[in-house]
Amino acid sequence: MAIFAIPAKSRELESRLSKLDELRRYLARHLGESAQPWTGALRRLAAAEATVGSTSIEGYGTSVEAAFEILAGGHPPQASEETHRIIAAYGQAMDRVGALADDSHFLWSRQTVLELHFLICHPQAEARPGRLRDGSVLVARGPGREPYRPPESAAVPDLVNELATWLESGDVSRHPVVRAAMAHLNVVSIHPFRDGNGRLARVVQSMVLAKEGLLRPEFVSIEPYLGRHTREYYAILEEVQGAAFDPTRDVSSWVEFCIDAHVSEATDREQWVRVAYARHDFCTRLATEHGYPERLVAALDQALLGLPLTNADYRRDADIASPTAVQDLQRLRRDGWLDQQGGGRSVRYVASEKLQKAWADSGERSQAPYLS
Repeated sequence: MAIFAIPAKSRELESRLSKLDELRRYLARHLGESAQPWTGALRRLAAAEATVGSTSIEGYGTSVEAAFEILAGGHPPQASEETHRIIAAYGQAMDRVGALADDSHFLWSRQTVLELHFLICHPQAEARPGRLRDGSVLVARGPGREPYRPPESAAVPDLVNELATWLESGDVSRHPVVRAAMAHLNVVSIHPFRDGNGRLARVVQSMVLAKEGLLRPEFVSIEPYLGRHTREYYAILEEVQGAAFDPTRDVSSWVEFCIDAHVSEATDREQWVRVAYARHDFCTRLATEHGYPERLVAALDQALLGLPLTNADYRRDADIASPTAVQDLQRLRRDGWLDQQGGGRSVRYVASEKLQKAWADSGERSQAPYLS
């Protein structure tokens, strides 16, 4: 028994990949190592969106704002304790992906797959984190629909070994997006663990892309797209998998779906960047007009992103002491640009209606510049 193989190239798909490459080069110029001041907030927002997109598919839903706080070490009241643990664990796995992507000595192995699964599922003892499944399983597909039958557990260790070998050295001349799509499909189809296989497949896909070195994992993730198109995601998986594990099946439509998802997400990220430049210019001008220190620009910018701002966030980003951070944030609150929510250690700041109106009235969002 073998794993699914990459389908043959087609002129149409190569054309789509060329368009995607252009978009991703654009993003790398503006979100790469020579990052703009606002990149940190966008990176954290992208990580929160990816986490919500992936975990919501499996029923652990919460808002992007809540996920943002959880990934920063907070405990937003609107997220259940179980959801909090699942989201925090997913964030840890993606942090590990980011570290491994920068490791020049990294090699794919079965142990890598086990480690990532452990990080994702360690809050769920019933998933046997980091241990391959025993016995037969059926994957439900919904009422009245035939379940999917993964390979028998006896075949799983060899299949995971084969997948790890392929991840390390197989089809390396093919486009990373295509290889990542096939990694995703193979993990979710082998179904090597009791639970968490979908989350693992999406993390492995991000890892394959991150190893390319063009962008950080959160900026190449398609989890937000999958979260918005969950029905289509499951439908295309059902189509290519069939009733039981059969790696001889044609999986071209799955690769097409993933490429479309990447193009959609990269297009959204392009607009993110254009608006980010305009928003940063607006916040810089507002700070200058009111005689604020330059460091307050980042606080205003994050608030306008719609993300809660805490003292810890701000002092880390601005590299200042806590008393200074308190003074700055309270100054913005007194001047009407931020609203304070909560109390004590749970205090956070959000954009006030005054700040949002000033940004909207500036018209700069709709006039965001085109950047080459």
